[in-house]
Amino acid sequence: MVLPRWLARSNPHVANRVLGLFADDVAPLAALHHVGRRTGRRYRIPVLAFESPRGIVIALTYGPDVQWLRNVEAGESRLVRRGKVYVLGAPVRVHGADGARLVPAWTRLALRVVRVDDFVVLPVRTRLDTRRARTPRG
Repeated sequence: MVLPRWLARSNPHVANRVLGLFADDVAPLAALHHVGRRTGRRYRIPVLAFESPRGIVIALTYGPDVQWLRNVEAGESRLVRRGKVYVLGAPVRVHGADGARLVPAWTRLALRVVRVDDFVVLPVRTRLDTRRARTPRG
């Protein structure tokens, strides 16, 4: 059982707007930037993203047939979190225990409760620190 489709349809209008206010600054939230494969429109969506040795891992809480994943598979994407920009490579879909072991234990437990079994790993091609260097005031 992944999260209901009606919830996914309401997210751009409600949850994404609220979570988007602080997704760049509060981990494990992050902002995923991608371009629509048909429209060319730019999108920025909040996601729960986790760093792993293989790259950035995102649980597919609405299942593997989400539009944002198709857009990311068709083009380039970036992830922004805590002042860092990650330029991402081609996504790799992972299923079951192989994906679950890439996220923290508390996340595995929560995902098991809602029976989420699909994940995507986005290899990090480049990591940029966009925070300004702080200089001592004197």
